[in-house]
Amino acid sequence: MDVERMRAYCLDLPGAWPDFPWDHEYPVIKVGPGERGKIFAFLGADTVGVKGGATREVADEWLDRYPDDATVMRYIGRSGWNTLALGGAIPDDELLEAVDESYRLVVAKLPKRDRPVSGG
Repeated sequence: MDVERMRAYCLDLPGAWPDFPWDHEYPVIKVGPGERGKIFAFLGADTVGVKGGATREVADEWLDRYPDDATVMRYIGRSGWNTLALGGAIPDDELLEAVDESYRLVVAKLPKRDRPVSGG
C-alpha cells in the first residue's frame, strides 16, 4: 500500500473530497458539503490517520495488534484516532477496512442532510 493508492481509495468513497487546510503536501479527506465537511482520513507520506473506533478503548485494539505500525494520533487521539503505517505489518485489506470504518463513524455523526446518499 502506498499513499497514492490510499488516496484513490479514500476519494472513491461516496461524497469524499480532498482538502488542504494546513497547506501540507498531503490532503485530509473529508465527507460532507463544504464548510460542514468532516475529516475521515489524514494522509501522510507513508501513513493514514483514521478514527480507529468510537472510543479510545476500541481504537487501542490497533495498538495491541500492530505495536510497531499503529500509534495514537497527536492532539485527537483521545477521541479514538490512530495513525497507521502504510507498507508495514498491517495488511492492505485491514488498512482499507480501517478507512471504511473511519468513514462509517464520521458519516454516522453528520446531520442526515449532509450524508452521502450511499454512505452511512
